[in-house]
This record gives sequence, structure tokens and C-alpha cells, in this order.
Amino acid sequence: QVQLVESGGGLVQAGGSLRLSCAASGRTFTSYGMGWFRQAPAKGREFVGYISGSGDTYYGSSVKGRFTCSRDMTKNTVYLQMNSLKPEDTAVYFCARQAGGPTVVFETDYDYWGQGTQVTVSS
Repeated sequence: QVQLVESGGGLVQAGGSLRLSCAASGRTFTSYGMGWFRQAPAKGREFVGYISGSGDTYYGSSVKGRFTCSRDMTKNTVYLQMNSLKPEDTAVYFCARQAGGPTVVFETDYDYWGQGTQVTVSS
């Protein structure tokens, strides 16, 4: 059974920073890519970023240059460092485990999801 637990969300002013964490259970964590998505009220889930098992990263266009994915294999944890936050970054942020297919930007590319953590950016 794989469990993903996000933490680190909160309220921050525009221009500020937050770091989200996603703690994973399961001994196969190190071989899987991990993704971050977000969902704003009344909107669909949006791809934010991805980190492969070897540390390669890929980002959505709306966050590229501001957000950074990283992972600590010893802690079974992935991180999303969010800088220069904007009010439009307000959303519930989810981490997810990639199911192993060739793409990483669609919800269907992932098989396990965390419960989400709220990020609110005030103007």
C-alpha cells in the first residue's frame, strides 16, 4: 500500500515563498517519478512539476522558473519549493506517484495521490 502525505501549505503574501513536502511510504519510492498538481476552486487539476527517479525535472509553463522539485531518497520525501508566489497560485496542491508510462503531465499518468494541502497567496 502506497501512502502520500503532503504538508507545508498555508497563507503567504504575494512575492513570498513556501516549500511543500510529500512523504511517501513504500520501499519502491526511489524508482518512481513523482508529480505535483494543483486545483483551484471551480477549475480542473493542473500539472505543476515532475521529478524522475534519477532527479530530472519538468515544469508546467505557469510555474517554470519559480517552482523547483527536489527529492530526498533517504527520507522518502519529495519537495516543491515555490518562490515569487502570485495570487493565481492559490490552489490545493497534490503530489502523486507516476504509474510508469511515457508521459507525466496528465492526471491519468499517476496511480497514487496524496490528500492535498491548501496554498493561499494574498495580494
